[in-house]
Amino acid sequence: MNIPEQSRFAIYALGIFFAYFLYGIVQEKLTRGRYGDQVQPDGNVGERYTYTLALVWVQCLCNYLFAKGMLAVKPQKEDTTKTGYYAASSLTYLLAMVSTNMALRWVPYPTAVVGKSAKPIPVMILGVLIGRKSYSWTRYACVLTIVLGVILFMFKESKVSNLPAETTGLGELLLFLSLTMDGLTGAIQERMRAASAPSGQQMMLSMNYWSTLMLGAAMIVTGEGMAFIQFAIRHSEVWLHLSMIALCGALGQLFIFLMVASFGPLACSVVTTTRKFFTVLCSVLLFGNVLIARQWLGALLVFAALFIDMIYGKKQHSAAASKKPPGEGKLKEEQKKLTS
Repeated sequence: MNIPEQSRFAIYALGIFFAYFLYGIVQEKLTRGRYGDQVQPDGNVGERYTYTLALVWVQCLCNYLFAKGMLAVKPQKEDTTKTGYYAASSLTYLLAMVSTNMALRWVPYPTAVVGKSAKPIPVMILGVLIGRKSYSWTRYACVLTIVLGVILFMFKESKVSNLPAETTGLGELLLFLSLTMDGLTGAIQERMRAASAPSGQQMMLSMNYWSTLMLGAAMIVTGEGMAFIQFAIRHSEVWLHLSMIALCGALGQLFIFLMVASFGPLACSVVTTTRKFFTVLCSVLLFGNVLIARQWLGALLVFAALFIDMIYGKKQHSAAASKKPPGEGKLKEEQKKLTS
């Protein structure tokens, strides 16, 4: 059946919204909720889920299987990328994911979403310092606006914060570490694309393969693997939450892939950025993460700057693509979007 273009766009966009909406809700439920009815030493009822390595391991394993399935359905050319690139990229990618999931124990989900939206900052800094790139004043203005918005959003006052008393800035430090690792991952992936130009599915497959191995070793060494299994035996409902996180993550990536393939990276970027904003709103409404006027202003600055940056970047890409052979620029942009 031939589905009209507008209908396909609506289906893909709603798929991305729905998958990552559920992903964010279940992730916050898992990391900030409590399981069981036993009174803990801190006086609260129920245990908290603290097994970050296990959570990321489940996600990496499911992403690996998902990429494996896509490549089985649609085989591609042989990947000639050096193993060292994949191992290094997987390590930084892994540290970014672990840091983000650990940060959710100390900061609310909206803070993590807006903080991670500042990803252009480390990418730009490392691009200048390592990649020796140059950027226009428009790009610098967008990044500075993002920085200002993040500062306004993340600066906390005790009157408006409903976080536990043990919050001491560790969550913000973990988000900063995650953003730094995102920047390093992007720098390594740029070298990979320049050297062998692997596809998005191939990069996803190999990176999650190495991440799964690294996390498995870390869980054995730290003993978290056994502790996680014991926790899951005591509270079987955690398997439902983990399964939903894995399923929603895989479905979200599927719809993102379909969106990029059919409508290009700009349309996908607009949809995913809009999805982040609505995720913040839903988390505020459903979990009572109170935002004051200053934090709303910060969030609006971040997302406005992201939209302007995307539109400006698309114009720059179009101008550069007109000087290249047809199809070359589009292919590289789609690969970049699929692996970011």
